[in-house]
Amino acid sequence: MLSDAILFQQPGHLAVRRIGLREPQAGDVRVAVEYCGISTGTERLLFTGDMPPFPGLGYPLVPGYEAVGHVVETYGDSDLSIGDRVFVPGSNGFVDARGLFGASASQLLAPGRRVTRIPESMSADAVLLALAATAHHAIIAADAIPELIIGHGVLGRLSARIALALGGNPIVWETEPRRHAGADGYHICQPSDDARSDYGTILDVSGTGDILDLSIPLLARGGEIVLAGFYKAPLSFAFPPAFMREAHIRVAAQWLPADMAAVTQMVAGGRLSLAGLVTYRHGPADAGEAYRTAFEDVSCLKMILEWGATQ
Repeated sequence: MLSDAILFQQPGHLAVRRIGLREPQAGDVRVAVEYCGISTGTERLLFTGDMPPFPGLGYPLVPGYEAVGHVVETYGDSDLSIGDRVFVPGSNGFVDARGLFGASASQLLAPGRRVTRIPESMSADAVLLALAATAHHAIIAADAIPELIIGHGVLGRLSARIALALGGNPIVWETEPRRHAGADGYHICQPSDDARSDYGTILDVSGTGDILDLSIPLLARGGEIVLAGFYKAPLSFAFPPAFMREAHIRVAAQWLPADMAAVTQMVAGGRLSLAGLVTYRHGPADAGEAYRTAFEDVSCLKMILEWGATQ
């Protein structure tokens, strides 16, 4: 079996190649991909070669962890059926290419237990489910719903929407004026316009390297900072402000199946909207332009690749 795929051959070198899929195993499903998203966090680090060491990291690799498509084949017992619309968080099912992430391809082979059935009504916006699940995981990991969210990219917007859905009333900081639009039901401002220094819970999704020194002085005594960005350099902080506030620092890791189920239900039930966040679309033939736009254009919230024409 063959699949067209985005291939990072080495840092800085991108191509679209037809590559082989490994032999299916019991419990696998094969998915014909309609849409996949481009991550401006992890995929940028993979492309530039700045990704910190991970087990299994190497080149050439197929990037991506956000794919939506339909099941076209099942192997052995599975809770999924041919024709189901599904979300696939990645695949390690390639021959001669690493799939540490591995969702940016026209055909994916993955264990059925890692694939989430989603309503047929969910279309391209469903590529955002992994980021929504990441936001949900970070929010419920905290001691309380965040009062301040730092960053108004896609993850920040989803975090604010989920916080609202769970009964919170967050403030969002964003330093880039062109990203201030789109706040629906919450307040967004420049950090310099916020005089508060008594936040109980702060969620950072910016990935800013000096975020701890910026945010610790904003905490109330015993307050908590949840780190949900991706930080390519070691983080450090000045001890006296943290000491004075008895600050708590928590790291939110990858989402869990329960988070994916929760946000899928929230979207299906109308409590969470994914609308307005996919801002650009390209076909895989224009992958070079798509990745440049995703990585360099601040107006691009989420870029998706449309694979339907390649099936």
